[in-house]
Amino acid sequence: MVHVRRIEPLVAGELEPRYVWYTAYGSNTHLGRLACYIEGGRPPGAGTVYPGCRDRRPPCRSVPVELPGDLYFATESPVWGGGRAFYDPGGEGRVYARAHLVPASQFADIAAQEMYREPGEDLDLSEVLTAGVATLGSGRYETLVCAGRMDGHPVLTFTAPWSAGDVTPVPPSGAYLRLVASGLTAAGAWDAATVAAYLASARGPPAGGPTARSWT
Repeated sequence: MVHVRRIEPLVAGELEPRYVWYTAYGSNTHLGRLACYIEGGRPPGAGTVYPGCRDRRPPCRSVPVELPGDLYFATESPVWGGGRAFYDPGGEGRVYARAHLVPASQFADIAAQEMYREPGEDLDLSEVLTAGVATLGSGRYETLVCAGRMDGHPVLTFTAPWSAGDVTPVPPSGAYLRLVASGLTAAGAWDAATVAAYLASARGPPAGGPTARSWT
């Protein structure tokens, strides 16, 4: 098994980093799904065609991490149906995630596509790197969060501006859960049963939750 990487506390430093750890906790834990955002194209079974990033190289590295906080499912995904994964950094649990080391410009383009914006502009990361959080809009995935740093690079993700308790939980679709489970299992730090139990315990899945057998 691969060891979960330790995230170090954020310290004052470079506000315009060349590389960042884009930390995915939902469908972009799956490298094939992430490739649609990077290279452009339409994921299997989806109706959305993504324009891709300016820099279309794959991540330099992808490593398993655990973020402090809670995973929950809410709103309605037009791609998958059912709820989408969100990260509540104020929660008391642990969130399994996969950190991808990418250029800062590529992170900006991935974030733009998740925010339903056109990619092509760099993000001003100074606020999130100083305060740990920066809200770019009121929509889902428009709030940046910095969880710390690894190997000198900031650990960044994005989520909604609300917390888990502020919204109605929405069960995710089976296809979406299988993709997330596949991405987390492929990270190498958690086996299928552990991932299944983790996702089933999140706020949003149906009562009783799916089983590891249904995801593998």
